[in-house]
Amino acid sequence: MISASSIDSRSRSGVDCRGLTLSYNDPEAIAGLERAHEASLAFGGDAIALIDEVIAKHPDFIMAHIFKAGWLTQAMETRIYVEMKDAVRAAERLADRANDRERGHFTAVWRWLEGDFAGAVSAWEEVAIAYPRDLLAIQLAHLSDVLLGDTVGQRDVVARAFKSWDETVPGYAFMLGFYAFGLEEMRDFERAEAMARRSLDLLPDNPYAVHALGHVMESQGRIEEGIAFFKAEQPRWEHTSFANHLWWHLALYYFDKDDFDAVLGIYDRHLRSVDPNSYQELDAAALLWRLKLLDVDLADRWSELADKWTHAATNALYAFNDAHAMMTFVGDDRHDVQDTLLLANDRHAQCGRDTNAMMIREVGLPLCRALQDFHRGSYDACVERLMPIRYRTHLLGGSHAQRDVIGLTLLEAALRAGRFPLAWALASERFELRPNSIRNREFLMRARKGLEESGVILPANADRIDHELERAS
Repeated sequence: MISASSIDSRSRSGVDCRGLTLSYNDPEAIAGLERAHEASLAFGGDAIALIDEVIAKHPDFIMAHIFKAGWLTQAMETRIYVEMKDAVRAAERLADRANDRERGHFTAVWRWLEGDFAGAVSAWEEVAIAYPRDLLAIQLAHLSDVLLGDTVGQRDVVARAFKSWDETVPGYAFMLGFYAFGLEEMRDFERAEAMARRSLDLLPDNPYAVHALGHVMESQGRIEEGIAFFKAEQPRWEHTSFANHLWWHLALYYFDKDDFDAVLGIYDRHLRSVDPNSYQELDAAALLWRLKLLDVDLADRWSELADKWTHAATNALYAFNDAHAMMTFVGDDRHDVQDTLLLANDRHAQCGRDTNAMMIREVGLPLCRALQDFHRGSYDACVERLMPIRYRTHLLGGSHAQRDVIGLTLLEAALRAGRFPLAWALASERFELRPNSIRNREFLMRARKGLEESGVILPANADRIDHELERAS
């Protein structure tokens, strides 16, 4: 509800490009905020540098400080928390001048700073309900739900506001991109593809829509089509800050084809940076672990990647990041750093009351220990740790494609442990979802061979399965 004080102050307020009232009335400042926001939406340019320029000239512009804090939430790294805290504190000093919408944003970033990630999302959702054209609130709620693995939230924060938007509203193409990804994560592939393609029709340079459509194709096993799509769109996304993640997606298509030379080529050219951001580190770790599962020779790649993660061993800020850090520490046999990470997570899980403490307890710690089990050759132990959490892995955060590394680890561990009925069941599950996947087909054939060699009775419809495998190949 808009307060009387907010109504009285409208004569002193500005209005943004979507008709939303701002408590600070300076056209230059508002235009600068919108440039920074668009940079974040398009993953183009340095949104923080752009908003810092605005803040330097307009230190009393509360929404500039709030935008900075809000965009920094998405980094999920302790090394930016001082900067985020400073932005929140600056906004706090100006809070008495804020309108209701701005106070809603302030509540969200304050909760995030306190570790209440879910509470922050709720605050942004409340803003978006009251102001359905608040693209910043929708963007931050959607992206945060991706971080938290809330697939319903990713879709519905956009769906609730969608009827208030059309092509005449600035940023509509970005809304389509967010909606496309939310629909894809809810496995509504047909509508997701339609939304993504419409977004790209309106804004061909929208990497998030490329990302959403890439997810659709990967989820449906449209491997060759996906490779061709990413390559055709490459000139539009390769210079964005989202490029490394999109290169990772392209590498997943080649992984599915067993083209490991292509996978390592992408890794070496695009993910093996000397100055990586967190997405590169996450994607690099996840890609190398997938290759490790299949015994691909990785040379010195684990060592240099583990060096980049060592600084984060004691963070216990975000379980998803810590699981990827553990992949590198395990891959490079760094036992001391593994112990450091596990101790920090265990302490936080026991003492913390924030969102991440739950994520660590439910999925993070069991997964990190399962990674150790796999590396040690304790495949039975790995299976026993992963089976109870396999339907709760969304609590770790990330997308279906990112969390699939857990399912791959479980299946490979079951095969190596000689637990062929389980491996057959897991491989069959994957094959039914993506029968065009070469990788899934090979898992199924390995499981079948294991059943035969161990003397386990094959399914009654084995001949039909052989025909399906032959046809799929």
